[in-house]
Amino acid sequence: MQMEKVLFDQDTITRSLKRIAHEILEKNDNLNDVVIIGIKTRGSYLAERLVRLIEVFEGVTVPLGELDITKYRDDITREMKEVIVNQSTVPMTLNGKTVILVDDVLYTGRTVRAALEAVLEYGRPKNIQLATLIDRGHRELPIRADYVGKNIPTSQKEVVNVYLTELDKQDAVVLSKE
Repeated sequence: MQMEKVLFDQDTITRSLKRIAHEILEKNDNLNDVVIIGIKTRGSYLAERLVRLIEVFEGVTVPLGELDITKYRDDITREMKEVIVNQSTVPMTLNGKTVILVDDVLYTGRTVRAALEAVLEYGRPKNIQLATLIDRGHRELPIRADYVGKNIPTSQKEVVNVYLTELDKQDAVVLSKE
């Protein structure tokens, strides 16, 4: 029997993203050097929302990119990597830029490791920051988010699902366990 608990509703997600956008503004003085890149799939939609919020708060449109990290994953064989088509869209060279990677859930850190490798194909950023809606712990790699919507301690038997209106017709974060 699977049990589900709604952790975030639409208002909570919106409030968390507003706070993250303000934290990004506080930490980064020069928005001309900032590029926000969402990790496909839900990270891309969260990145779009952050760019819109920053535009509302500051009147500045930060460049937006989308990163497909599939071919950089460490659980895919070399043969599989050769047939994967990169669906990334990065608007410019990242040399000297502050890159803010955006993902929905930070768990083991392996997705972020793959994203870091992918980012370096687009240049050498001045620095890379990480924003995530949910940090659920259980890191396998030494990776930490700079901006977190909410830390949610979980067991490894639990699953955190993020639902976004753009894909799922609703905004919610749901914790499932068997």
